[in-house]
Amino acid sequence: MPLVHSSEYKAPLLLRNRHLLTVFPTLFRKVALPAYRRERINTSDGDFLDLDFSEKGNDRIVIILHGLEGSASRHYVLGMVHIFNGAGYDTVSMNFRGCSGEPNRNLRFYHSGDTGDLDQVISYVSSLGRYRHIHLVGFSLGGNVTLKYVGERGETISPLIKSAVAISVPCDLTSSSVELAKSHNRVYMSRFIRNLGDKLSQKQARFPRELDMSGYDKIRSFREFDDRYTAPIHGFKDALQYWYVSSSVRYLDKVSIPTLLINAADDPFLSKECYPYEIAEHHPYFHMEVPEKGGHVGFVNFGVDYYWSERRALVFTEEVSAKV
Repeated sequence: MPLVHSSEYKAPLLLRNRHLLTVFPTLFRKVALPAYRRERINTSDGDFLDLDFSEKGNDRIVIILHGLEGSASRHYVLGMVHIFNGAGYDTVSMNFRGCSGEPNRNLRFYHSGDTGDLDQVISYVSSLGRYRHIHLVGFSLGGNVTLKYVGERGETISPLIKSAVAISVPCDLTSSSVELAKSHNRVYMSRFIRNLGDKLSQKQARFPRELDMSGYDKIRSFREFDDRYTAPIHGFKDALQYWYVSSSVRYLDKVSIPTLLINAADDPFLSKECYPYEIAEHHPYFHMEVPEKGGHVGFVNFGVDYYWSERRALVFTEEVSAKV
């Protein structure tokens, strides 16, 4: 069965608290910036996406998707770039709209269920004609997009796409939003809301009639933020409809390529609904591994070049590559 019943990851003795595992990489991990080559592609709705390629002349490529308010320069993305480059893969790290250092052109930005931009990146990479295999790796929000995309496409997915790995994924957005609103996550929530507000303030200069920032300082949760901004801007009735439609857990039964979900059991962001054990138990392609520790995009290792999650993603991808 694709459910991995025993994970090999063991957290360092001094970092066995879920919050320490979550914040340690952000505060202390240093990863060298690869020799990125940035390429801007235009989207079908008149906007743009900035892609950061790390090319080694290989015929296999990994598309990497960052998390909420991340970018291609985040340590967890860079670690994944380096390990795959070293194993004979090119990579392209996708910056979601507004996350590359420049505001995007349109009112809409990005959200947890937007698979359209990923599809345009895949189409562009496929059109280059250099790659016989494409693999996907997504983190957190980017992991939800990855899983939803693979599930939505089902058996119609491009034959170039061979595997997908998703790490620390709030695949049930409704219940994970409730979890994030709890007191133990107050620091994370405040940071997310503040960063999103900074970007909305920049966008308001271009769309003063469409964006009302009055009272923004009173917003304390994703329910309030998504009801006021994400849902109406992207065509949803409200936050609840947005979360329901966008949750990747609803699409996992249609996955038709080898796909691995890694969610730590102690992830402070995730609810119990974000661990779809029953699907993994009975699905031929959907694999799930639940390490006891790891926090949110943590999986810290000392004394080795890469974090456990990076090595696990590479091993899974290599196993798939060996069979195709």
